[in-house]
Amino acid sequence: MAISYKQFTLGVEEEYMVIDPETRELKSHQQKIVQEGQKIIMDKVKAEMHQAVVEVGTDICADVDEAFLDISGLRKTISSIAASQGLWVGASATHPFSHWESQLITEHVRYNEIVNELQEAARSNLVFGLHVHVGMETRELAIHIANSARYFLPHVFALSTNSPFWEGRQTGYKSFRTKVFEKFPRTGIPDQFESIEAYDNYIKLLVKTNCIDNAKKIWWDLRVHPFFNTVEFRICDIPMTTHETIAIAGIFQAICAKLYKLHSQNLNFMMYHRRLITENKWRASRYGIDGSMIDFGKQTEVNTRVLIYELLDFIDDVVPHLGSANAISYVHKMLEHGTGADRQLKVFEESKSLVKVVDYIHDSFLAGL
Repeated sequence: MAISYKQFTLGVEEEYMVIDPETRELKSHQQKIVQEGQKIIMDKVKAEMHQAVVEVGTDICADVDEAFLDISGLRKTISSIAASQGLWVGASATHPFSHWESQLITEHVRYNEIVNELQEAARSNLVFGLHVHVGMETRELAIHIANSARYFLPHVFALSTNSPFWEGRQTGYKSFRTKVFEKFPRTGIPDQFESIEAYDNYIKLLVKTNCIDNAKKIWWDLRVHPFFNTVEFRICDIPMTTHETIAIAGIFQAICAKLYKLHSQNLNFMMYHRRLITENKWRASRYGIDGSMIDFGKQTEVNTRVLIYELLDFIDDVVPHLGSANAISYVHKMLEHGTGADRQLKVFEESKSLVKVVDYIHDSFLAGL
């Protein structure tokens, strides 16, 4: 039976920081960048809860090449608008030294509700992420793939780590963003759901009991999207460069396609408990690509880089069908030069200056475009 890989469309959302070029602090831009951006790229740019954040999202892309062109265009557009207003933008999952207390919250009903409910957890959630949507034929297929894809979340997350500093301190983590975000409810690795009905019933119960008012308040690292036929990967830090973002998006797309291929051959990937996958997520947040994770099949620790190479081998047979070989090959450069966190730490080690780290983040925003 011939498999159609066309269903695995891509949508990519990135969150950028707005920076004051003089102080290098985060800057509340009063949504002027968003307002100008909407004149050019319409609803592909929107405000986030904190005014120092700009969120962009691509169109539905047929493949990684389309996604690359879209993200490149969005980064250039936002950078240009910011420059015209005397501001910088950058992509790091936390700002090296800005304090959240001094940042303004966007005036919007949804954000007011979140802040009112979650209080300091919401106000302090000044972090920047990457979300990748992979299209699915049906929601039934989406929940099946989401269940199996959970295992690979820490491996890909390790590649994205890009938040080693928080409020002027070296945190010891490669991704401190995840530690900040964990203060929210309904975060982290999700449980396995036996069916889409079980998932929908869980959502209905939360709505009925006033835990949430809609399914978008499920902030897991991976979710079947409440409104679209997509599996949404939410675990990653915002990568510093477009090439890193697209490599990661390509891997997520290929994981979905490979799991679909196994499913269509009446094969399944091993299901592991959330508790075990969370152990690997912690290791990824602490050590990035330079630590080890648990291979649950072998019940032993394995070098994280080795597991990433094993993941590349696992998806290798579907990559040609998706046309993503070139994009995913960038992972080898990421393993060679280090993640965004590794590079930030290197700049700090050499300069002993967090201002220089911010300069590096800004200088890297359009790298390779």
